Parts: sequence; C-alpha cells; structure tokens
Amino acid sequence: MALLSSGKLANLLRLADAGGRFKMLAIDQRDSLRNALGKAAGREPADITYEDMAATKALITESLAPYSTATLVDPVYGLPQAVKVIPGDVALLVAAEETGYERAGTGNRERKSRLIQGWSIAKAKRAGANAVKLLVYYNPDVSSEVLSFQQRLVERVGKGCAEEDLPFLLELVTYPSEETSGDTPEFARKRPRHTIESAREFSKGQYYVDILKLEFPGDLKYSREFHVGVFDGRERAPVYSLEEIQGYCREVDAAAQRPWVILSGGVDIREFLTNLELAIDAGASGFLCGRAIWKDAVPRYPDLAAMRAFLTSEGAYNFIRANAVAERARPWFAHLPFVRWEDLRVADDGQEWYQRYQER
Repeated sequence: MALLSSGKLANLLRLADAGGRFKMLAIDQRDSLRNALGKAAGREPADITYEDMAATKALITESLAPYSTATLVDPVYGLPQAVKVIPGDVALLVAAEETGYERAGTGNRERKSRLIQGWSIAKAKRAGANAVKLLVYYNPDVSSEVLSFQQRLVERVGKGCAEEDLPFLLELVTYPSEETSGDTPEFARKRPRHTIESAREFSKGQYYVDILKLEFPGDLKYSREFHVGVFDGRERAPVYSLEEIQGYCREVDAAAQRPWVILSGGVDIREFLTNLELAIDAGASGFLCGRAIWKDAVPRYPDLAAMRAFLTSEGAYNFIRANAVAERARPWFAHLPFVRWEDLRVADDGQEWYQRYQER
C-alpha cells in the first residue's frame, strides 16, 4: 500500500487530468528566453528589460495555459502575471532554481545548480503554488564533489517540499563534460546512460521526489532511421537504431521508481511528438513541455500581435497534438511506487489525524 500526505495527494491530482495524465506547459525559461528576444529584436540580451520578459511570459501563459493541466512559471518574471491569466482549473508549478549554473571542476566544465536568492518553498506555497520544480544539471561521469553538491541540493529541496506538503518535481538535464558540445556522436552515445542513471539515483527515498522530469534517453537525430536530417535538415552519423532507443526508454521506466514525464529540450515540435510517443509507449505519465510548443512565436518579437496570432493558432495546435499523444500515457498513480489507485491512501488518515498533521 502506498502512502501520500494529504497535501501532496491533493496537489498531485491538481497537476494531472482526471485520468492521471500530465499535460503541462513550461514557461520558466529566463536566460535562454532573454537571448532569443534579444536576437529577434536586434538588441543585446542585456538590453532586454524586466518588462520585456514579463510581457512575453504573460502572453505565452495566457495563450497556452488553458490547454494544460498545469503551467510552470518562474517567480522572477512569470509568477506575478501568471496568477492573473492561468485558468482556475489549471495547476501552478513554480521553479526554485536560479537560471544558468555555476561552473566547477577541471577546466570549469562541470556544473552546479543554484537556488533563487530571496525565494523559498514556503513563499511558493503562500503564493499559490501547487508544486515546486527544481532543475539540476547532472552528469554521472563528473567529479564526486560536484555530484555530491547536486545530490545535497536536491535533498534539501525535497525535504523542504515534504515539510510544506507540496509535490516535488525534479528536472534532470545532462551535459557534455568532455565533448565539444551536446550535439556530437560521442555525447549522443552517452545520453541514454546518463538519463537512466540519473533517474535511478533520484528515485531514492532520501530525495523526496514525487515526479521526475526527464530528457528523452537518446537523440533521434543520431538514429539510423532519422539521421539524414529528417528533423532539422542536417545529416549526422548514426550511433544507434530506433529499436535500441525504444529499449533505452524501457530502461528509464524501470529505473524511475516514480512517475515520470518527458521534457522537450528545445527540439522542434515534430521531434518532440516522436519523443513523446516513444516515452509514453515505455511508461511515461505525460509531458512538461515549453519551447517545442511556443518557441516559433519568439522570432516575431516585439510584434506582440503577431506573437499572439502564432500562439493562438500554431502554438495551440502544437499543444493539442501533444495532448492527444498523452491520452495514452500511464496514469501517475499506476506507476511505482503506487501501482494501483485502489492501493493509494492518505498517510495517517485515522481518527484525530488532523491533530497530528504536520506537527513540528
């Protein structure tokens, strides 16, 4: 029998649709969005103002949040506007990490994540969050010092979420520590193992993770079936087959002893939908996607009317297609450690539980 606290259960139900499937929108990007807006407007990223960022995020949120079961925002630019435009039946996810990372290790090629200064899980809860998200850069091959730092950070946030009785969604993003970039055959070969090992590590109880947000365990652009430039017009050397990638997806599902969703990683919508289909076939409980759905609106900046026109037409269609794929997703409560809805119960739900609830 699986036990969940009352607050975590109530909010997990809010994050998903009635069938337990996650169809979530991400609009918590900061530096990457600032750079894209600067490029679109012919300005330096440093010249993109707070108001530029806030207005863009509000527009994307207002246009696309109605198609989501939950919308992820950042507290710096997004949250103040989001609470006014996210529909009442759509849950609110709030990011905890600072944008970017601290360089560390030999040659400064390793990454340490950071929390937003002046923000906390308690503040997120008071501001109306239904869950907290933390992005952690994690490469199992880097130094033990950096791995320990990242693990301690996740544990700290996980414990904080448990204390506040909020669901904890952990996003795991790998990165090249030896290769010249993430778009190389060498790193494509490593990506599946990185994703699988990361899912296994952070499924441990000490981290208090409720949902894993994972990268697709492979790169379709390096598969034998798609390497000739199917998605972006650039031919690459194949390093694995689609059948092998399907196997990696099943290994992720076995390693993830928590419900998991797939992220887009900024790929184009066609590639994301293919990734999503393969992940759901293996057991994913849905998606938390941002740029694949809305990024083509950004080059239209600063013409907000043109951006809105894209978001309410092609952007909405992108979301509808992703939602259609997610209809086949495994419900979160049918994934380990829950397995069956019938076996799920609220922890300490006996007589006088209210007197004991969250006693500190």
